[in-house]
Amino acid sequence: MTGIVSYAPYLPLNRLDRAEIGRAWGKGGKGEKAVASFDEDALTMAVAVGQSCLKGIDVKTVDGLFFASTTAPYAEKQSAATIAAALGMGAEVYTADFGNSLRSSTNALRAAVDAVNSGSLKNVLVCAADRRIALPNGANEMAFGDGAGALLIGKEGVVASIDSMYTMSDEIIDVFRSDTDRYVKSWEVRFVRDDGHGRVVPQAIKAALDKQGETIADFTKIVMYSPDARQLGAVTKAMKLDPAKVQDTFFNEFGDTGNAQVLITLAAALEQAKAGDRILVASYGNGADIFALTAAEGLAAAKPARDIDYYLTTKLMISTYEKYLRWREVVEVEPPATAAMEQPSPVALWRDNKSGLDLHGVKCRKCGTPQYPAQRVCIECGSKDDFDDYSFSDKESFLSTYSHDSLGVSADPPTTIAAVDFTGGGRITCDMTDRNPAEIKIGIPIEMVFRILRNIGGFYTYWWKARPKRD
Repeated sequence: MTGIVSYAPYLPLNRLDRAEIGRAWGKGGKGEKAVASFDEDALTMAVAVGQSCLKGIDVKTVDGLFFASTTAPYAEKQSAATIAAALGMGAEVYTADFGNSLRSSTNALRAAVDAVNSGSLKNVLVCAADRRIALPNGANEMAFGDGAGALLIGKEGVVASIDSMYTMSDEIIDVFRSDTDRYVKSWEVRFVRDDGHGRVVPQAIKAALDKQGETIADFTKIVMYSPDARQLGAVTKAMKLDPAKVQDTFFNEFGDTGNAQVLITLAAALEQAKAGDRILVASYGNGADIFALTAAEGLAAAKPARDIDYYLTTKLMISTYEKYLRWREVVEVEPPATAAMEQPSPVALWRDNKSGLDLHGVKCRKCGTPQYPAQRVCIECGSKDDFDDYSFSDKESFLSTYSHDSLGVSADPPTTIAAVDFTGGGRITCDMTDRNPAEIKIGIPIEMVFRILRNIGGFYTYWWKARPKRD
């Protein structure tokens, strides 16, 4: 039986009130949207949701990683390889990127199921993330939110079986972004809703059910991608569905999270499901992918520690719309009156892959002291070259000391530099992110997060940063 072994959602900490967007343009706005920080992108969100999905699972048992996004950081360079390295998966993991469609997440999911069914791979982690940008003063700017979702697909320890899959392809130019565009564009709204989403999703669901000899009444919950709450309601009404059976997409809380939305809302449905419940999943984007799932025993125990309720209540409001524009580099600001930052070396970054990308240090075999960065001589007992690899990315830690730099260049001033001590041993000095400077105190618990350090010379430098732990 192939199915979901574990799952997780991820939403950035930051939220922007739509009324604040409306203030700038003299109009209203309801609800909020999730906003990735200035140092977050689709890749870093995929790492975060991958960590959550794999919590308590031996990463060495995962032999495939599929990454789906319409906003991957590179047009030519595989993002999945970077994500796998950050998660400590090793060089033998099979990696692949999926993109160019709002249903790339379910394209990746189907590929993962096919790979497991064929025996080509045993356990595949599917990560989907999007950070779409729309032109200011438009409906998409109000609608788009950022987020990620992940599923681990395998045959052992399945908590929700994938019983059937159906795909329908459809050629239409409704929502699009060409290779020369930065911003997502949409055609006339009625065409997009009525001849796109509102036509394709019902057709695909009907065809999938007819093929399997099932009816919509056989399902406890229906998960559908929708660009907003209004369209979800329109399709629900047109298909004569019971609104109580249709999973909320959290548009008013998170926004339209792109290709990740289906996995985020599926996570919400799985959190509430009981063994035996049937779930129908429908994605959309130049067609539709339909999946039929059955909840299995053990699903309740697989609920992620940071579930949808956590992300609904754990947030940090962005104070102004202008700050959001700066984070997205939509407005150009005066550059600092200092010498340009030196371009980093790809060779040096490659040499630091193990200590940098997956935050590995060492642990002394003799005295058991963890140490970061990796040493040749143990700082505690003096033994030489007698260490095991040791990952610090998921270890408990606390803030030892910090400083706020109001003069340094930052998209979110002041720059906060933190010295973080890991429980049991090891220390790192790094930037702090996702924090309110007024609330920082020595001794607070810290968690390490994978973020963008800089983008110079056309490539990204990713590294680990500290942030206050919120549970």
